[in-house]
Amino acid sequence: MSQDARQWLERIRSLDLPPRVRIMNVCGGHERSITLAGLRSALPPSIELIPGPGCPVCVCPEEDIYQAIQLALHEDVTLVAFGDMLRVPVNVKKSEARSLVEAQAAGADVRPIASPTEAVSIARDHPDRAVVFFAAGFETTTAPVAAMLAEGVPENLSVLLSGRRTWPAVAMLLESESPGFDALIAPGHVSTVMGPEEWDFVVERHHMPAAVAGFTPESLLAATYSVLRQHISGEYFLDNCYPGVVRPGGNPTARRQMERVLDVVDANWRGVGVIPDSGFELTAELAAHNARRLFPSYQDAARRRAGQMPPGCDCARVVLGRIYPDECRLYGKACTPRNPVGPCMVSDEGACRIWWAGGVRQQRPRVA
Repeated sequence: MSQDARQWLERIRSLDLPPRVRIMNVCGGHERSITLAGLRSALPPSIELIPGPGCPVCVCPEEDIYQAIQLALHEDVTLVAFGDMLRVPVNVKKSEARSLVEAQAAGADVRPIASPTEAVSIARDHPDRAVVFFAAGFETTTAPVAAMLAEGVPENLSVLLSGRRTWPAVAMLLESESPGFDALIAPGHVSTVMGPEEWDFVVERHHMPAAVAGFTPESLLAATYSVLRQHISGEYFLDNCYPGVVRPGGNPTARRQMERVLDVVDANWRGVGVIPDSGFELTAELAAHNARRLFPSYQDAARRRAGQMPPGCDCARVVLGRIYPDECRLYGKACTPRNPVGPCMVSDEGACRIWWAGGVRQQRPRVA
């Protein structure tokens, strides 16, 4: 740990802390940094760091994943998707393909990609073949997809978009009877694109401390110190602890491109339900590149149930910060990274996968 990080820890330890204060970190990248740096064990025991709904793979609705699997299996297409999405399971009979990886094994042309430019390259290299880009992600990932569409794509490339906006999920938690946290560390990368102002509502409407953080222990500890001081003093404001990257207004070019090619819509979150104004969809002008309009729908009403997680899986409660990953009934037992049952054990931004990578292999004993 660097000297700067140690200094922030000392500042935190010198505070007159309450018996318990719960800080939610929204971003999966934050959770990975917190866990791998061992910040939970370094902080005073009265401080709880709670992972929140910051994993787009985890909340991608089952009906979208199922649609992608069926398109790959039954339509004459090449389906491309970001790597993590290939292993997310859906609830089907064991005789059917449960993931895009299993569809690939069954003969479907499924390919992992790391960026939208790869989708464009594949479409250009195969002009006589339909290419479907299954694009799931939050604003950080959706912005490059929007840029791709704004710049123009090959006629044979369509997008099955499952984009989500981060702040409405946090707003939903804060508007519930029991949010489950006392302060918020807001996501750095999302704020880089959309601007820190998106998180003003946490302070202004809900009178809660908030700080935007980067991904180093120093930035995360600075944000932790900030929200703790706010919590103790009762003077709340949105603090930017990632000023080298996060600027007022975010990235104007990215935001203009998103507004040009995307509409904001109500959207379903796996295990959570429909959150108003929390999703992105292609505008009507881009109907020729909207896979939902170009291909048959393989969705059915049963897959839109809010609680559509595998039996016994508590991923929805983990995503909402209601329980810690190792409190899931399946964690480290039926569900491991090698054989994931729920989506939180798949992605590098999923809290269960992160905790497993951090060395938590079984449920920890609880202190009464």
